[in-house]
Amino acid sequence: MSITVPNTKRAKQAAKGPYGHLGTVLNELDDRLGVAEGGRSFMDKIFPDHWSFMLGEIALYSFVVIMVTGVFLTLYYIPSQALVTYHGSYLPLDGMRVTEAFASTVNLSFAVRAGLLMRQMHHWSCDIFIGSMVVHMARVFFTGAFRKPRELNWSIGLTLLTLAIVNGFLGYSLPDDLVSGTGIRIAYSIVLSIPLVGTYLGFFAFGGNFPGTSVIPRFFIMHVLIVPGIMLGLVGAHMFLLYRQKHTQFPGEGRTEKNVVGSPMFPVFMAKTTGFLLLVTGVTALLGAFAQINPIWQFGPYEASRISYAVQPDWYMAFLDGMLRIFPAWSFHSFGYTIPFEVTIPAVIFPGLLFGVAYAWPTLERLFTKDNEMHNLLDRPSNRPKRTAAGAAVLAMLSTLFLASSTDVIANFFHISLTTVLWSMRVLVLVSPFVAYPITYKICKEMQGIKGGGKRKTPNVVTRTEEGEYLASSAPVYVDDLPSELEPTEVPRYITSPPKEPDVAEPGARIVER
Repeated sequence: MSITVPNTKRAKQAAKGPYGHLGTVLNELDDRLGVAEGGRSFMDKIFPDHWSFMLGEIALYSFVVIMVTGVFLTLYYIPSQALVTYHGSYLPLDGMRVTEAFASTVNLSFAVRAGLLMRQMHHWSCDIFIGSMVVHMARVFFTGAFRKPRELNWSIGLTLLTLAIVNGFLGYSLPDDLVSGTGIRIAYSIVLSIPLVGTYLGFFAFGGNFPGTSVIPRFFIMHVLIVPGIMLGLVGAHMFLLYRQKHTQFPGEGRTEKNVVGSPMFPVFMAKTTGFLLLVTGVTALLGAFAQINPIWQFGPYEASRISYAVQPDWYMAFLDGMLRIFPAWSFHSFGYTIPFEVTIPAVIFPGLLFGVAYAWPTLERLFTKDNEMHNLLDRPSNRPKRTAAGAAVLAMLSTLFLASSTDVIANFFHISLTTVLWSMRVLVLVSPFVAYPITYKICKEMQGIKGGGKRKTPNVVTRTEEGEYLASSAPVYVDDLPSELEPTEVPRYITSPPKEPDVAEPGARIVER
């Protein structure tokens, strides 16, 4: 009688599975939490390969850099407006009476190893974060990615952008230098200009009259705890909705309203996105190391009697600064009250209208177009000339306001009167949207191949083959973009039928049903 003795080592390895100890841990975790099915679904998620989808990832990864560098800065920054005598590493300020906030920021820049690098990386990543969000939101707007069923994600994105601008201003104000102190003074004036409740809000926020002794500690708590906490929650909600609704995609071979064509999360997308994270971090580190930003030691501490020249706020606040500069000095006096229109309109009403229309745009477009369908395929901007022209008009106005934030620099550089620059900017702000709209609309029509009377001419959409040959093809034309006399009785999706969807997409792509 023979007895077979099992190979103990092989038996243990078989029990662990093909992934060894990691497989054992994952199996134990799955036995208790049941994460295997959800994990597999997550790993199989398909991501479209178009380059424009990386804009949102730039925003996400720069936000990661902001959080990491912000933790480092929090360890050394002192959020206090108490006055101290500076005796630090920067000798030109030696012996000056400054606030602890300013002194700790200067010491962080010169006396803490890698402190200046972290400060500048934090500042640059904030600028990149908001910039990438603006470009990402513009891509969503011009391609119609905000339509049903993604209206909520559009609102979440706008809220994130608003909070990022607010938190950027709060962080910009913390060093308590001459530039940031001037910004805080402007913010205090804007709060006071709010009718009826402005003085109460200003007293509540600042703990008394400007500058008070509480604004820096309060801004610090808002900047490092409250606003980031809300933003983290909104980012999680944004990602959850993105996972549930899946990505939009541009029309093309194999792409329909009911599928997603692209690369799977693992291993393709994870490898690409990890490299992209390292790239964003590396570029931000290079900017922090070699591109100086916000040198507060050159500006000096804040003093209400001092003013600096040729210093503007960060770019994302420039439209507001420009509007404040060029708006006429109007005010309203009645019943014992004064409403400073020169502050209330440009700094309270105008931003409220701008973001209010942005929040309402999905609803407004649905009401005007009567489009209640689900949309997973994106628009080519030229196929929606009215929407594209409206967006271009708003961007033209904001770009002009951006230039208006440098009226003093423009006047000094070109040796012209400041009054001339102010009136020129006032005219340009009013005229630029009305110039940008028809030009953009005309360009979109030309790209569609539509003449003024609604007749199609030679198609203008040019594509390039893999062999390098250029071919002209016709783009789909939406009914609501054509003159009314050309509209058919029954409104189809396209006047010209879209190309028949083949069974497969480009080589290497995966297709999943929604």
